[in-house]
Amino acid sequence: MSADPLTLACPRPLRHGTVQMAHGGGGRLMKDLIEGLFLPALGADPANQHDSAVIEAGGARLAFTTDGFVVHPRVFPGGDLGELAVYGTVNDLAMAGAAPLALSTAFILEEGLPFEELAALVASMKSAADRCGVRLVTGDTKVVDRGKADGVFITTAGIGLVPAGVEIHPRRVRPGDAVIVSGDLGRHGIAVMSVREGLAFESPVISDCGPVHHLAAALLDAGLDIHCLRDPTRGGLASVLNEIATAAGVAIEAEEAAVPVDEAVAAACEILGLDPLYVACEGRLVAFLPEVQAERALAVLRAIPEGAGAARIGRVTKGPAGRVTLRTPLGTSRLLDLLSGEQLPRIC
Repeated sequence: MSADPLTLACPRPLRHGTVQMAHGGGGRLMKDLIEGLFLPALGADPANQHDSAVIEAGGARLAFTTDGFVVHPRVFPGGDLGELAVYGTVNDLAMAGAAPLALSTAFILEEGLPFEELAALVASMKSAADRCGVRLVTGDTKVVDRGKADGVFITTAGIGLVPAGVEIHPRRVRPGDAVIVSGDLGRHGIAVMSVREGLAFESPVISDCGPVHHLAAALLDAGLDIHCLRDPTRGGLASVLNEIATAAGVAIEAEEAAVPVDEAVAAACEILGLDPLYVACEGRLVAFLPEVQAERALAVLRAIPEGAGAARIGRVTKGPAGRVTLRTPLGTSRLLDLLSGEQLPRIC
């Protein structure tokens, strides 16, 4: 929801309903909540929405972001709530092209939470911060009555330094851009769901929970003209493509056969009746850049272990503005629209 705080937005009618209806984010109802309530009330410009806001301060360009983490269960295959809070914040900074500098954190603790579990989450946060080269510099703790917070919720905020000349934003996406993902999709959402529902798959699904700032930095260090970056968290790849197409006033065509999905994730989605294109990742990025630079970008990403599965999955076209289509292996096309809500709530 990051936006320029100095630009007033035109109020947009909010759909009737309750906040509970929009629970989870990543869908049309949460979009309505953000654009119909928060942005007008806070005086923010809908056109400036990105994973981080970029602010000029003392001659420097700082990226600033904030996020809340309520994943259930708190420990899942491949990660836990503490790691997720750090990586999610660092990744949002990276989507603005920023090198992460420092994080803050706040804990909402439920009375009765075992101290050992809290200590383990804090240790995970410290380990994740060390891995990312970022410091946790300030924080806050509140305790609420038993039954009021489902154990523990974590809120983080982060700042990072944006290099001179770097301008990464949805408004820079243009017809002719290639769309690239850094790896296979849907791992995180299925990993969380498998534990939550007590599901056992023949091949265990491990979350991709991890940092992507080094992938973003490698693309920039290679001198590539990166127009936009986005991490496909809540709502997955399909929601990212819809958000970018709408913000940039373009259309996007994706190739289903080119979208990397692990066999175990695909099988789990089929069993659960989920579409992997809408399932969250927590260690992937989506990049938009000129078509002529696509192969070089793939080479840069594939040279890094976390980007070994990078793939070009689509292209940006002139319009109609906001339309996202998926071309199937049979040669037909179907619309990829925003879902009304979230397939998998509380996955981050």
